[in-house]
Amino acid sequence: MRTVSVIGFDGALASAITGIIDLFRLAGVTWARINGEAPEPHFATRLLTRDGAPCRCINGLTILPDGAWNDRSPAQSNADLVIIPTIGGPIEPVLSQNPELIAWLGGFQSSGTGQVQVASNCTGAFMLAEAGLLNGRQATTHWGFSNQFRQRYPAVDLHPDKLVTVDNHIACAGGGMAWWDLGIYLVERFAGAQVARELAKAFVIDVGRTSQAPYSAMQARRYHSDAAILKLQDWLDRHFSGAVTLAGLALLSGLTERSLIRRFKAATGDTPTGYLQVLRIEAARQQLEYSRMAVEEVTRRVGYEDVSSFSRLFRKHTGLAPGAYRARFGR
Repeated sequence: MRTVSVIGFDGALASAITGIIDLFRLAGVTWARINGEAPEPHFATRLLTRDGAPCRCINGLTILPDGAWNDRSPAQSNADLVIIPTIGGPIEPVLSQNPELIAWLGGFQSSGTGQVQVASNCTGAFMLAEAGLLNGRQATTHWGFSNQFRQRYPAVDLHPDKLVTVDNHIACAGGGMAWWDLGIYLVERFAGAQVARELAKAFVIDVGRTSQAPYSAMQARRYHSDAAILKLQDWLDRHFSGAVTLAGLALLSGLTERSLIRRFKAATGDTPTGYLQVLRIEAARQQLEYSRMAVEEVTRRVGYEDVSSFSRLFRKHTGLAPGAYRARFGR
């Protein structure tokens, strides 16, 4: 039987703690009960906190732990898997309040077996990154905090569009309820595909999700101080649906095209053309969510003429065709 240790701390998201514990504890159990068979549990779980003290979660619930993480080193922890749940409170204060936990996590170096040893859900990835575990590795976190993550941890290969990433011994899950997807994935890695499929069926979990893109919204990308680029962004916000050319943007900004591309990329992380596409896709998402306007009309209103080209671009950014996006998110 595998041992899973979930780490509790003040300000954590309670559901990301109790939910992942439920999944592991009931793998091989709930499905067996549904079918009148003898349960065959595959995991033992522990909630660990500093010194074994209760953790007060962001919703006000206080959860009693099973023990302390700081009474032994990572190598002596006797855990097959350690999971960091979502930081539910303000991220930077929570990080500053847990220096010992971050130092302890830094001791989880790869054993070379390729088996996942440490995992995080949502903003829990900030804990792993703060410990240096994600440097040079692929990771994901909640899409809404991806800019903050990139600024703080530039050495991490962040993929905020992905729902789950795995790089050697570290797994990360995206935002919100992605602990479902992380849990099912890890159950499959440790207990096999059949146990994972049965668990997903028992909990009525859709295991086909792979991307956060359909749920994300455009972020401002205005955390820079380049006045010329900020002015250009303001203009694009008002005129994105019209005819926009790189030459025209260069003229408006007073920069050469080459300097514009370089400074725009440095300021926003994207090219002017890529930024314009994101603006248009975000406007199209709003129309698809809140209106019954035909896709052809939405296409025209956001600045495109060819519906098939727009649909391909929309799918690239959101993971869904326009019609499928409206079916899922339309009001």
